[in-house]
Amino acid sequence: MAKPVFVALDVDSKTKLDSLLASLGKPQDTTIKVGMELFYHEGPAIVKELADKGYHIFLDLKLHDIPNTVYSAAKQLAHLGIEYTTVHALGGSQMIKAAKDGLIEGTPAGRSVPKLLAVTELTSISDQVLTNEQHCALPMNEQVLSLASMAQKAGADGIICSPLEVKELHQKITGNFLFVTPGIRPKTSGSDDQARTATPQEARKFGSSAIVVGRPITLASDPQAAYEAIKKEFN
Repeated sequence: MAKPVFVALDVDSKTKLDSLLASLGKPQDTTIKVGMELFYHEGPAIVKELADKGYHIFLDLKLHDIPNTVYSAAKQLAHLGIEYTTVHALGGSQMIKAAKDGLIEGTPAGRSVPKLLAVTELTSISDQVLTNEQHCALPMNEQVLSLASMAQKAGADGIICSPLEVKELHQKITGNFLFVTPGIRPKTSGSDDQARTATPQEARKFGSSAIVVGRPITLASDPQAAYEAIKKEFN
């Protein structure tokens, strides 16, 4: 089975969404990431609509609050037909466990419980920001490993991390754990606002379970061709 390439739908209206999706191919062959911009503009109804059409959905809202609030939010998200969603690992083990409990409790009978992914350090965070602004005493690779280990013990199904950290994480974290990596840029693309990036081919070699790609697909002159090329390179 091919590993997913999630297209980041960073649009702010249904008109732009429909135009983009029409250029990507059949819903059942398309895996998409719905983020804050689209969700906050269109609301939960758009997620359910996309799920009903057959799209495979990664809902990336990065929940981060007290455990009870995150439990209640995750319980509501589980009704939408999504396959993946996220929390911030920095929210701690109790919050991550609460999110997982909410997803289990909220998933309708007969459906699979959405996979819970914990965001470690955003790919826009550099070593300098980690040290000087977050005041973290650990280097980036050790910080990500620490958060990943904690998230796994708390019940997360995987993490969001930079592709540059995946190879080492595979050596330290065992089991059926997912490593989903944004910050993917083909050789012909710039890094934009990402600080830690890799190509689809590099992500495959490092061992990413799935990758997230936005602008190199959505801003391409032929989004479907760009999407298919990246899927082929990654798999």
